[in-house]
Amino acid sequence: MISVLLADDQDLVRLGLRALFESSEGFAVAGEAADGLAAVEQARLTRPDVVLMDIRMPGIDGLDATRRIVADPALSTTRVIVLTTFERDEYVFDALRHGASGFLLKNTKPAALLDAIRTVVDGGALLAPSVTKTLIREFTGRAIRPVAPHPQLDRLTDREREIVALVARGLTNHEIADHLVVSPATARTHVSRAMTKLGARDRAQLVVFAYQSGLA
Repeated sequence: MISVLLADDQDLVRLGLRALFESSEGFAVAGEAADGLAAVEQARLTRPDVVLMDIRMPGIDGLDATRRIVADPALSTTRVIVLTTFERDEYVFDALRHGASGFLLKNTKPAALLDAIRTVVDGGALLAPSVTKTLIREFTGRAIRPVAPHPQLDRLTDREREIVALVARGLTNHEIADHLVVSPATARTHVSRAMTKLGARDRAQLVVFAYQSGLA
């Protein structure tokens, strides 16, 4: 059973999400929060598998709430998915940098939302869809980005650096394997080793490290 905490200041949004999860096999609603501080408190109280986090909320925003949840050792297994509207929210990359495992548009279809949550719980990240690639290009391309290499970057082999750059482009393990003409198992091993060396929680953080270090 996957437990989900709903953090959104709009009652109708939370109501719709609750109805979806309560009618979907394998999911349960851990709780609700209408502002950022409540989201952090509810996460600490219920320790959900996933927090669906709105960006713009009263009190502290979803970005700060995400940072606090990710930084809490007691919530090391909790993953945060940011819910956003592309035309308005401009903090998605910062959310990933602070530890969110991905983000979704609020008009995502119910079946796709459920699949996305399963992906994150299984250790994946919401970075493969074309909309995500577009968002990353948008947010990282708006200004000159200062390069700040990860302190453990030198530990990566040349192949691992190449792998990290491909992950940053949104490629799946199978796509990376096809690109490098290796087996999917080999690609997965390289990704796993790179994550371990860089201390990345998931593929989302690996993408952030790639951009910050100038690998993408």
